Amino acid sequence: QVQLVESGGGMVQPGGSLRLSCAASGFSFQTYGMRWYRQAPGQQRELVAFISSGGTTNYLDVVKGRFTISRDNAKNTLYLQMNDLKPEDTANYQCCVLLGIPYWGQGTQVTVSS
Repeated sequence: QVQLVESGGGMVQPGGSLRLSCAASGFSFQTYGMRWYRQAPGQQRELVAFISSGGTTNYLDVVKGRFTISRDNAKNTLYLQMNDLKPEDTANYQCCVLLGIPYWGQGTQVTVSS
């Protein structure tokens, strides 16, 4: 059974940092690319960052230089380091893996506000 469990969200002031984690189980984590998505209220879900099984990364333009996606295959865990957070980064963040169909975690809320 595929499970993705996110953690690390919270409320932070503009300019602050958070590190999100996604604990994965039920599949061969090291074999698959992993994704972080986010969705703000009333907006469409958007792909924030991707990391391939080999470690190649891609980012949404507006987070480039501020966010870093990484993975620890020994721990079956995906990370998203978020620095210089802005109010527009406020959203529910979910990790995702494509195993023929997409599997999602429940998400972790990030709120950036002064």
